[in-house]
Amino acid sequence: MPPRHLVARLAAAAALVLPLAAAQAACMTDEQVAALHAAYQARTPAANPDGLATADGECSRAKFQALLARQLGAPVGYKAGLTNPAVQKRFNADAPVWGTLYAPMLLPADSKVDPAFGARALYEADLLVRVSSAAINQATTPLQVLAAIDQVIPFIELPDLVVQSPPKLNGAAIAAINVGARLGVVGAPIPVEATAAFSDRLRDMEVLVMADGAEVDRGKGSDVLDHPLNAVVWLAKDLARQGLALKPGDLVSLGSFSKLMPPKPGLAVQVIYQGLPGTPLVAVNFK
Repeated sequence: MPPRHLVARLAAAAALVLPLAAAQAACMTDEQVAALHAAYQARTPAANPDGLATADGECSRAKFQALLARQLGAPVGYKAGLTNPAVQKRFNADAPVWGTLYAPMLLPADSKVDPAFGARALYEADLLVRVSSAAINQATTPLQVLAAIDQVIPFIELPDLVVQSPPKLNGAAIAAINVGARLGVVGAPIPVEATAAFSDRLRDMEVLVMADGAEVDRGKGSDVLDHPLNAVVWLAKDLARQGLALKPGDLVSLGSFSKLMPPKPGLAVQVIYQGLPGTPLVAVNFK
């Protein structure tokens, strides 16, 4: 018979393992993910995915993305979310998350968009980059990222938080809903210069959000992980952890340079990137 102290240790270890196993079993069921997808298609609020740990959110995301791919085709890139500490705080998260982007989500500049484009429709200032080299997967600095992209693209993201109670979402739940990816308006690409000076311009740029000609918010490049291209460094590492990799042609949405704001009928929104070459902008009009 084992000594009493050994029995006690085994019992304590089992007590730790059982809650862990329960947490790992909290991945959304196929039925729950199907209901989420049906709500997404209908643009009606879905039930909140409650009680998810990080691994559960990733498992649920994979199931949801499989259904999205049937509807929207193969992914054309990735969306890094919760890369702004202010947004992390809003959702009680301490790390970024990612989702996938699909071609039908990406709209041309000056598009007219129904303000009820989703169940929980919002807009925010964002930025896309386009991957030009698989070397991006080994990048550890913004300058190394610059050497592996060929375009920086103004982008107004139009996310949809899709659930009945968005304030109750945490990082794992946001991952499970594909980081709210729904639509986005794409501006004219800016050619990349793989130089320290261009890197500094991205870090130091001022991003202005204008609604009907009035400034409603502004942010800085450094609001996203101290440098917006750090979002790509983080994403490549997290994809590698899951056996995935960025490839040439992929688009990456870097995250929010502004607060999330609700669209209204008739609203005209512009995002202006002060400090980048030519002071580029991108616009969307809500019907």
